Amino acid sequence: MPDRIKLEASWLEKLESEFQRPYFQDLRTFLKSEKAGGKVIYPPGTEIFSALDHTPFAQVKVVILGQDPYHGPGQAHGLCFSVRQGVPPPPSLLNIFAELHNDLGISKPAHGDLSAWADQGVLLLNAVLTVERGMAGSHQNKGWEAFTDAIIDVLNREREHLVFLLWGGYARKKGSRIDRNRHLVLECGHPSPLSANKGHWFGNRHFSKANAYLVANGKTPVNWSL
Repeated sequence: MPDRIKLEASWLEKLESEFQRPYFQDLRTFLKSEKAGGKVIYPPGTEIFSALDHTPFAQVKVVILGQDPYHGPGQAHGLCFSVRQGVPPPPSLLNIFAELHNDLGISKPAHGDLSAWADQGVLLLNAVLTVERGMAGSHQNKGWEAFTDAIIDVLNREREHLVFLLWGGYARKKGSRIDRNRHLVLECGHPSPLSANKGHWFGNRHFSKANAYLVANGKTPVNWSL
């Protein structure tokens, strides 16, 4: 993590106090120690907060909550489930694209970069924002969960009529923080093959349901095409 936090201005205003809290100081110490020890951390430091940088606070319409970043070389770039153009889409993302086709008839994109969603107001937020190369879940319980709880809390408290898409048990636990009278919360299994092939993913129609709710509340729907 960079020594000086660089963050989109509206999010910095909302979250500045978090950076001073003991848990965040401990998290920074942990990350610096890991890097000093020669461990490779994903995503690169300048992209850790990409989800917030792409989607300013007032522009958030939909929140998709992931678990932690992809842990393969060149995959993670700070947006949950997304990979850069030129990087083959991982299985979870392919299942997302398959449901997108089933739900809205959108053809499988030629790439896995979801930046176009983020730039329309879809906050692509992982619960944990870093990971060690090749070690899934390696940065869980180091402090990131408290930070992303703070993000969800301020959205829940200060915004209205957002859509939260909670995919998998890890994301659904976060959902307990959300006022369901104020926002739409849609839950299902994780799009990973293990969950999806057991019938916990396909047929959720979350993309069309999200857009219907946005339109009903006077907001522009998301163009889910890439």
